[in-house]
Amino acid sequence: MKAPKIVVEGLSKVFGPNPKTARDLLMSGATKDEMFAKTGYVLGVNKASFSVQEGEIFVLMGLSGSGKSTLIRLINRLVEPTAGKVVIDGRDIAAVKRSELVSLRRTDMSMVFQSFALMPQRTVLSNAAFGLEVAGVGRKEREQRALAVLEQVGLAAFAQKLPAELSGGMQQRVGLARALAVNPSLMIMDEAFSALDPLKRKEMQNVLLQLQKEQQRTIMFVSHDLEEALRIGTRIAIMEGGRIVQIGTPQEIISHPADEYVRAFFDGVDTSRYLTAGDLMQREAVPLVHALDPKSVAASLNGSADYAFVLDAQRRISGFVTRDAIGVAQPSVRKVECISLAAPLEQVVSRVCANVTALPVVDEEGRYCGSIDQAAVLKVITRNRSAHV
Repeated sequence: MKAPKIVVEGLSKVFGPNPKTARDLLMSGATKDEMFAKTGYVLGVNKASFSVQEGEIFVLMGLSGSGKSTLIRLINRLVEPTAGKVVIDGRDIAAVKRSELVSLRRTDMSMVFQSFALMPQRTVLSNAAFGLEVAGVGRKEREQRALAVLEQVGLAAFAQKLPAELSGGMQQRVGLARALAVNPSLMIMDEAFSALDPLKRKEMQNVLLQLQKEQQRTIMFVSHDLEEALRIGTRIAIMEGGRIVQIGTPQEIISHPADEYVRAFFDGVDTSRYLTAGDLMQREAVPLVHALDPKSVAASLNGSADYAFVLDAQRRISGFVTRDAIGVAQPSVRKVECISLAAPLEQVVSRVCANVTALPVVDEEGRYCGSIDQAAVLKVITRNRSAHV
Protein backbone atom coordinates (compact mmCIF):
# COMPACT_ATOMS: atom_id res chain seq x y z
CA MET A 1 0.00 0.00 0.00
CA LYS A 2 1.27 3.47 -0.92
CA ALA A 3 2.19 5.96 1.78
CA PRO A 4 -0.36 8.80 2.17
CA LYS A 5 0.22 11.90 0.05
CA ILE A 6 -0.52 14.18 3.01
CA VAL A 7 -0.27 13.45 6.73
CA VAL A 8 -1.58 16.04 9.21
CA GLU A 9 -0.79 15.55 12.90
CA GLY A 10 -2.17 17.69 15.75
CA LEU A 11 -2.40 20.74 13.50
CA SER A 12 -3.66 23.89 15.22
CA LYS A 13 -3.84 27.59 14.47
CA VAL A 14 -4.70 30.34 16.92
CA PHE A 15 -4.91 33.93 15.65
CA GLY A 16 -3.55 36.17 18.40
CA PRO A 17 -0.44 38.22 19.31
CA ASN A 18 1.13 35.85 21.88
CA PRO A 19 1.98 32.37 20.54
CA LYS A 20 2.82 31.01 24.05
CA THR A 21 -0.57 32.04 25.43
CA ALA A 22 -2.23 30.45 22.41
CA ARG A 23 -0.34 27.18 22.88
CA ASP A 24 -1.12 27.09 26.62
CA LEU A 25 -4.82 27.52 25.91
CA LEU A 26 -4.67 24.76 23.33
CA MET A 27 -2.95 22.43 25.81
CA SER A 28 -5.62 23.17 28.41
CA GLY A 29 -8.30 22.01 25.97
CA ALA A 30 -10.08 25.37 25.58
CA THR A 31 -12.85 25.46 22.97
CA LYS A 32 -13.08 28.11 20.28
CA ASP A 33 -15.72 30.08 22.22
CA GLU A 34 -13.84 29.79 25.53
CA MET A 35 -10.59 31.01 23.97
CA PHE A 36 -12.28 34.01 22.39
CA ALA A 37 -14.12 34.89 25.62
CA LYS A 38 -10.91 34.77 27.71
CA THR A 39 -8.41 36.41 25.35
CA GLY A 40 -10.06 37.61 22.16
CA TYR A 41 -7.91 35.06 20.30
CA VAL A 42 -9.60 33.14 17.49
CA LEU A 43 -9.10 29.39 17.26
CA GLY A 44 -8.96 28.67 13.53
CA VAL A 45 -8.01 24.98 13.58
CA ASN A 46 -8.04 22.76 16.67
CA LYS A 47 -5.76 19.69 16.75
CA ALA A 48 -6.63 18.35 13.31
CA SER A 49 -5.17 14.92 12.46
CA PHE A 50 -5.87 13.00 9.26
CA SER A 51 -4.23 11.69 6.09
CA VAL A 52 -5.04 12.12 2.41
CA GLN A 53 -4.32 9.24 0.05
CA GLU A 54 -2.67 9.77 -3.31
CA GLY A 55 -5.22 10.18 -6.09
CA GLU A 56 -8.27 10.91 -3.93
CA ILE A 57 -10.55 13.95 -3.81
CA PHE A 58 -10.64 14.84 -0.13
CA VAL A 59 -13.43 17.34 0.59
CA LEU A 60 -13.41 19.68 3.59
CA MET A 61 -16.93 20.73 4.61
CA GLY A 62 -18.34 22.93 7.31
CA LEU A 63 -20.34 26.06 8.01
CA SER A 64 -18.80 29.50 7.55
CA GLY A 65 -16.07 29.98 10.18
CA SER A 66 -15.59 26.28 10.84
CA GLY A 67 -11.90 26.43 9.85
CA LYS A 68 -11.93 24.92 6.33
CA SER A 69 -10.01 27.66 4.54
CA THR A 70 -7.56 28.10 7.42
CA LEU A 71 -6.79 24.38 7.33
CA ILE A 72 -5.87 24.30 3.65
CA ARG A 73 -3.73 27.42 4.08
CA LEU A 74 -1.88 25.64 6.86
CA ILE A 75 -1.30 22.71 4.52
CA ASN A 76 0.44 24.83 1.88
CA ARG A 77 1.86 27.11 4.60
CA LEU A 78 0.29 30.33 3.47
CA VAL A 79 -0.54 30.43 7.21
CA GLU A 80 2.01 29.38 9.84
CA PRO A 81 0.78 26.76 12.35
CA THR A 82 0.62 27.35 16.10
CA ALA A 83 1.20 23.64 16.72
CA GLY A 84 1.37 20.34 14.86
CA LYS A 85 2.84 19.38 11.52
CA VAL A 86 2.01 18.77 7.87
CA VAL A 87 3.93 16.13 5.93
CA ILE A 88 3.61 16.06 2.12
CA ASP A 89 5.37 13.27 0.23
CA GLY A 90 7.44 12.59 3.36
CA ARG A 91 8.56 16.23 3.83
CA ASP A 92 7.54 18.26 6.86
CA ILE A 93 6.24 21.45 5.22
CA ALA A 94 6.64 23.44 8.44
CA ALA A 95 10.38 22.69 8.45
CA VAL A 96 11.36 23.36 4.81
CA LYS A 97 13.14 26.56 3.82
CA ARG A 98 11.06 29.38 2.36
CA SER A 99 12.82 29.03 -1.02
CA GLU A 100 11.98 25.31 -1.16
CA LEU A 101 8.38 26.07 -0.24
CA VAL A 102 8.07 28.63 -3.05
CA SER A 103 9.51 26.14 -5.50
CA LEU A 104 7.07 23.48 -4.31
CA ARG A 105 4.10 25.80 -4.83
CA ARG A 106 5.29 26.68 -8.33
CA THR A 107 5.93 23.15 -9.56
CA ASP A 108 3.95 20.57 -7.59
CA MET A 109 1.15 22.29 -5.70
CA SER A 110 -1.55 24.44 -7.30
CA MET A 111 -4.43 26.43 -5.83
CA VAL A 112 -7.79 27.31 -7.36
CA PHE A 113 -9.89 29.93 -5.57
CA GLN A 114 -13.52 31.03 -5.69
CA SER A 115 -12.48 34.28 -7.38
CA PHE A 116 -11.15 33.55 -10.84
CA ALA A 117 -8.27 36.01 -10.33
CA LEU A 118 -7.55 36.20 -14.06
CA MET A 119 -5.47 39.06 -15.43
CA PRO A 120 -7.88 41.06 -17.64
CA GLN A 121 -5.25 42.36 -20.06
CA ARG A 122 -3.87 38.88 -20.83
CA THR A 123 -5.39 36.37 -23.23
CA VAL A 124 -6.85 33.07 -22.07
CA LEU A 125 -3.67 31.32 -23.26
CA SER A 126 -1.42 33.79 -21.42
CA ASN A 127 -3.47 33.40 -18.23
CA ALA A 128 -3.32 29.62 -18.44
CA ALA A 129 0.44 29.76 -18.97
CA PHE A 130 1.11 32.24 -16.16
CA GLY A 131 2.21 29.67 -13.55
CA LEU A 132 4.70 28.22 -16.01
CA GLU A 133 5.97 31.72 -16.78
CA VAL A 134 6.57 32.37 -13.06
CA ALA A 135 8.38 29.02 -12.87
CA GLY A 136 10.77 30.19 -15.62
CA VAL A 137 9.53 27.96 -18.47
CA GLY A 138 10.30 29.36 -21.94
CA ARG A 139 7.50 30.96 -23.94
CA LYS A 140 7.16 28.32 -26.65
CA GLU A 141 7.07 25.41 -24.19
CA ARG A 142 4.71 27.09 -21.73
CA GLU A 143 2.25 28.04 -24.47
CA GLN A 144 2.29 24.50 -25.84
CA ARG A 145 1.61 23.05 -22.39
CA ALA A 146 -1.06 25.66 -21.62
CA LEU A 147 -2.80 25.01 -24.94
CA ALA A 148 -2.84 21.27 -24.24
CA VAL A 149 -4.54 21.91 -20.89
CA LEU A 150 -7.02 24.36 -22.44
CA GLU A 151 -7.90 21.52 -24.82
CA GLN A 152 -8.59 19.28 -21.81
CA VAL A 153 -11.02 21.80 -20.29
CA GLY A 154 -12.69 22.57 -23.64
CA LEU A 155 -11.29 26.08 -24.18
CA ALA A 156 -8.65 25.67 -26.90
CA ALA A 157 -10.84 27.60 -29.36
CA PHE A 158 -10.88 30.58 -26.96
CA ALA A 159 -7.11 30.76 -26.43
CA GLN A 160 -6.76 34.25 -27.92
CA LYS A 161 -9.83 35.73 -26.23
CA LEU A 162 -9.68 38.04 -23.20
CA PRO A 163 -11.32 36.97 -19.90
CA ALA A 164 -14.02 39.64 -20.25
CA GLU A 165 -15.23 37.88 -23.41
CA LEU A 166 -15.94 34.65 -21.49
CA SER A 167 -18.81 33.56 -19.25
CA GLY A 168 -18.22 32.96 -15.53
CA GLY A 169 -18.05 29.21 -16.05
CA MET A 170 -15.52 29.58 -18.83
CA GLN A 171 -13.40 31.93 -16.71
CA GLN A 172 -13.33 29.34 -13.94
CA ARG A 173 -12.18 26.77 -16.51
CA VAL A 174 -9.27 29.10 -17.31
CA GLY A 175 -8.44 29.24 -13.60
CA LEU A 176 -8.50 25.45 -13.49
CA ALA A 177 -6.33 25.24 -16.62
CA ARG A 178 -3.78 27.59 -15.06
CA ALA A 179 -3.57 25.32 -12.01
CA LEU A 180 -3.24 22.19 -14.15
CA ALA A 181 -0.65 23.61 -16.56
CA VAL A 182 2.20 23.21 -14.06
CA ASN A 183 1.22 19.52 -13.83
CA PRO A 184 0.91 19.46 -10.01
CA SER A 185 0.54 16.22 -8.09
CA LEU A 186 -1.49 18.12 -5.45
CA MET A 187 -4.31 20.61 -6.12
CA ILE A 188 -5.97 22.67 -3.41
CA MET A 189 -9.36 24.10 -4.38
CA ASP A 190 -11.05 26.59 -2.05
CA GLU A 191 -14.78 26.98 -2.83
CA ALA A 192 -13.65 26.86 -6.47
CA PHE A 193 -17.12 26.52 -7.99
CA SER A 194 -19.30 28.31 -5.42
CA ALA A 195 -19.52 31.58 -7.42
CA LEU A 196 -21.12 29.77 -10.36
CA ASP A 197 -24.81 29.23 -11.00
CA PRO A 198 -26.08 25.66 -10.36
CA LEU A 199 -25.84 24.51 -13.99
CA LYS A 200 -22.31 25.86 -14.50
CA ARG A 201 -21.32 24.45 -11.12
CA LYS A 202 -22.42 20.95 -12.11
CA GLU A 203 -20.66 21.38 -15.44
CA MET A 204 -17.39 22.23 -13.68
CA GLN A 205 -17.83 19.27 -11.31
CA ASN A 206 -18.15 17.05 -14.39
CA VAL A 207 -14.98 18.56 -15.88
CA LEU A 208 -13.10 17.94 -12.62
CA LEU A 209 -14.36 14.35 -12.30
CA GLN A 210 -13.41 13.55 -15.90
CA LEU A 211 -9.93 15.04 -15.46
CA GLN A 212 -9.55 13.11 -12.21
CA LYS A 213 -10.55 9.89 -13.93
CA GLU A 214 -7.79 10.45 -16.50
CA GLN A 215 -5.04 11.93 -14.32
CA GLN A 216 -5.60 10.79 -10.71
CA ARG A 217 -4.17 13.84 -8.94
CA THR A 218 -4.55 14.36 -5.22
CA ILE A 219 -7.15 17.07 -4.64
CA MET A 220 -8.17 18.85 -1.44
CA PHE A 221 -11.47 20.55 -2.13
CA VAL A 222 -13.18 23.00 0.24
CA SER A 223 -16.96 23.26 -0.05
CA HIS A 224 -19.94 24.28 2.05
CA ASP A 225 -22.31 22.45 -0.31
CA LEU A 226 -23.21 18.93 0.83
CA GLU A 227 -24.47 17.79 -2.57
CA GLU A 228 -21.22 18.92 -4.19
CA ALA A 229 -19.20 17.08 -1.53
CA LEU A 230 -21.24 13.89 -1.95
CA ARG A 231 -20.93 14.07 -5.72
CA ILE A 232 -17.18 14.59 -6.09
CA GLY A 233 -15.62 13.47 -2.79
CA THR A 234 -13.73 10.22 -2.35
CA ARG A 235 -13.86 11.06 1.36
CA ILE A 236 -15.35 13.98 3.26
CA ALA A 237 -14.10 15.68 6.43
CA ILE A 238 -16.72 17.75 8.28
CA MET A 239 -15.47 20.61 10.46
CA GLU A 240 -17.04 22.53 13.35
CA GLY A 241 -15.39 25.20 15.48
CA GLY A 242 -11.94 24.35 14.11
CA ARG A 243 -12.34 20.62 14.91
CA ILE A 244 -12.73 17.76 12.49
CA VAL A 245 -15.97 16.11 13.62
CA GLN A 246 -16.09 13.20 11.15
CA ILE A 247 -14.17 11.76 8.22
CA GLY A 248 -15.58 9.12 5.90
CA THR A 249 -16.77 8.21 2.44
CA PRO A 250 -20.03 9.85 1.33
CA GLN A 251 -21.84 6.57 2.04
CA GLU A 252 -20.30 6.23 5.53
CA ILE A 253 -21.31 9.75 6.50
CA ILE A 254 -24.84 9.33 5.13
CA SER A 255 -25.29 5.98 6.86
CA HIS A 256 -23.55 6.79 10.16
CA PRO A 257 -23.47 10.55 10.92
CA ALA A 258 -21.28 11.18 13.98
CA ASP A 259 -23.63 13.62 15.70
CA GLU A 260 -26.51 16.07 15.27
CA TYR A 261 -24.21 18.66 13.68
CA VAL A 262 -23.34 16.25 10.88
CA ARG A 263 -26.94 15.03 10.61
CA ALA A 264 -28.15 18.63 10.21
CA PHE A 265 -26.23 18.92 6.94
CA PHE A 266 -28.65 16.43 5.42
CA ASP A 267 -31.82 18.42 6.18
CA GLY A 268 -33.74 18.78 2.92
CA VAL A 269 -31.25 16.67 0.94
CA ASP A 270 -32.35 13.37 -0.60
CA THR A 271 -29.25 11.39 0.34
CA SER A 272 -30.61 8.16 -1.14
CA ARG A 273 -29.38 9.39 -4.54
CA TYR A 274 -25.79 8.95 -3.36
CA LEU A 275 -26.17 5.38 -2.16
CA THR A 276 -24.63 2.51 -4.10
CA ALA A 277 -25.38 -1.20 -4.49
CA GLY A 278 -22.85 -1.85 -1.72
CA ASP A 279 -24.92 0.23 0.70
CA LEU A 280 -28.19 -1.49 -0.18
CA MET A 281 -27.13 -5.12 -0.40
CA GLN A 282 -27.86 -7.85 2.16
CA ARG A 283 -25.11 -10.37 2.82
CA GLU A 284 -27.05 -13.47 3.82
CA ALA A 285 -30.52 -13.03 2.33
CA VAL A 286 -30.07 -15.58 -0.45
CA PRO A 287 -28.70 -19.12 0.16
CA LEU A 288 -25.50 -20.10 -1.66
CA VAL A 289 -24.59 -23.32 -3.42
CA HIS A 290 -20.88 -24.09 -3.72
CA ALA A 291 -21.13 -27.51 -5.39
CA LEU A 292 -23.72 -28.70 -7.90
CA ASP A 293 -24.61 -32.04 -6.36
CA PRO A 294 -28.01 -33.09 -4.97
CA LYS A 295 -26.81 -33.04 -1.36
CA SER A 296 -25.41 -29.47 -1.54
CA VAL A 297 -28.46 -28.11 -3.37
CA ALA A 298 -30.83 -29.74 -0.88
CA ALA A 299 -28.82 -28.42 2.09
CA SER A 300 -28.89 -24.85 0.72
CA LEU A 301 -32.65 -24.91 0.03
CA ASN A 302 -33.76 -26.75 3.15
CA GLY A 303 -35.47 -23.64 4.52
CA SER A 304 -38.15 -21.45 2.97
CA ALA A 305 -35.96 -19.99 0.18
CA ASP A 306 -37.23 -20.51 -3.37
CA TYR A 307 -33.80 -20.24 -5.01
CA ALA A 308 -30.06 -20.13 -4.29
CA PHE A 309 -27.11 -18.54 -6.07
CA VAL A 310 -24.48 -20.90 -7.46
CA LEU A 311 -20.85 -19.86 -6.87
CA ASP A 312 -17.69 -21.31 -8.40
CA ALA A 313 -14.44 -21.92 -6.50
CA GLN A 314 -13.49 -18.21 -6.83
CA ARG A 315 -16.88 -17.06 -5.46
CA ARG A 316 -18.00 -15.88 -8.89
CA ILE A 317 -21.66 -16.22 -9.84
CA SER A 318 -22.55 -19.12 -12.16
CA GLY A 319 -26.30 -18.49 -11.93
CA PHE A 320 -29.09 -19.70 -9.63
CA VAL A 321 -31.05 -22.86 -8.95
CA THR A 322 -34.66 -23.15 -7.75
CA ARG A 323 -36.38 -25.64 -5.44
CA ASP A 324 -37.13 -27.74 -8.54
CA ALA A 325 -33.46 -28.73 -8.49
CA ILE A 326 -33.72 -30.55 -5.16
CA GLY A 327 -33.02 -34.25 -5.73
CA VAL A 328 -32.03 -33.77 -9.38
CA ALA A 329 -28.72 -35.43 -10.30
CA GLN A 330 -27.73 -32.64 -12.70
CA PRO A 331 -29.73 -29.54 -11.75
CA SER A 332 -30.08 -26.81 -14.35
CA VAL A 333 -28.45 -23.48 -13.53
CA ARG A 334 -30.35 -20.41 -14.67
CA LYS A 335 -28.57 -17.25 -15.72
CA VAL A 336 -28.76 -14.14 -13.57
CA GLU A 337 -27.39 -10.65 -14.19
CA CYS A 338 -25.01 -9.15 -11.63
CA ILE A 339 -24.80 -5.64 -10.22
CA SER A 340 -21.48 -3.91 -9.54
CA LEU A 341 -20.76 -3.02 -5.91
CA ALA A 342 -20.31 0.64 -6.94
CA ALA A 343 -23.47 0.88 -9.10
CA PRO A 344 -25.48 4.03 -8.21
CA LEU A 345 -29.00 3.80 -6.81
CA GLU A 346 -30.66 4.88 -10.06
CA GLN A 347 -29.07 1.95 -11.91
CA VAL A 348 -29.85 -0.47 -9.09
CA VAL A 349 -33.55 0.47 -9.00
CA SER A 350 -34.11 0.01 -12.73
CA ARG A 351 -32.45 -3.39 -12.77
CA VAL A 352 -33.89 -4.79 -9.54
CA CYS A 353 -37.43 -3.72 -10.44
CA ALA A 354 -37.16 -5.62 -13.74
CA ASN A 355 -36.42 -8.91 -11.92
CA VAL A 356 -38.61 -11.00 -9.63
CA THR A 357 -35.57 -12.57 -7.95
CA ALA A 358 -32.88 -10.78 -5.97
CA LEU A 359 -29.81 -9.82 -7.97
CA PRO A 360 -26.26 -10.68 -6.87
CA VAL A 361 -23.83 -7.85 -6.11
CA VAL A 362 -20.21 -8.42 -7.18
CA ASP A 363 -16.90 -6.64 -6.68
CA GLU A 364 -14.44 -5.50 -9.38
CA GLU A 365 -13.13 -9.07 -9.77
CA GLY A 366 -16.66 -10.43 -10.13
CA ARG A 367 -16.69 -12.07 -6.67
CA TYR A 368 -20.01 -12.38 -4.87
CA CYS A 369 -20.60 -9.83 -2.08
CA GLY A 370 -24.33 -9.94 -1.36
CA SER A 371 -27.76 -9.48 -2.94
CA ILE A 372 -30.42 -6.83 -3.50
CA ASP A 373 -34.14 -7.44 -3.94
CA GLN A 374 -37.10 -5.11 -4.47
CA ALA A 375 -37.97 -5.00 -0.75
CA ALA A 376 -34.44 -3.89 0.21
CA VAL A 377 -34.52 -1.07 -2.36
CA LEU A 378 -37.92 0.19 -1.20
CA LYS A 379 -36.88 0.04 2.46
CA VAL A 380 -33.73 2.11 1.95
CA ILE A 381 -35.40 4.69 -0.29
CA THR A 382 -38.33 5.11 2.12
CA ARG A 383 -36.03 5.39 5.16
CA ASN A 384 -33.70 7.97 3.58
CA ARG A 385 -36.37 10.13 2.00
CA SER A 386 -38.65 10.21 5.02
CA ALA A 387 -35.69 11.23 7.17
CA HIS A 388 -34.91 14.28 5.03
CA VAL A 389 -38.33 15.64 4.06
